[in-house]
Amino acid sequence: MKIIFSDAQLMMVVNAQNVLQKVGIESQIKNEFLAGGAGDLSPLDSWPELWVSVADADRAAVVIKQMTSDIAEDWLCIPCGEKNGGAFEQCWQCSEERPND
Repeated sequence: MKIIFSDAQLMMVVNAQNVLQKVGIESQIKNEFLAGGAGDLSPLDSWPELWVSVADADRAAVVIKQMTSDIAEDWLCIPCGEKNGGAFEQCWQCSEERPND
């Protein structure tokens, strides 16, 4: 087994597991319930981890890289100058549509 992904938020690790499952890669989450140990343990040591077989590791790494690169970046509204989160399609300040890049 080989670790392929880790994040402070269990939700992100479970999402990665779902993405891998969708493309036929079996995986296992370790440290799923270790967050309660943070403080006594190093924070990085208590993060949930996603593990795959060595045979699937290279393919899984490509899938995970694609998954994490698809996260929309923040954008700047040209008319009002407000910074908006990547998930917004309209400016929260002035309702201007997000520009097409």
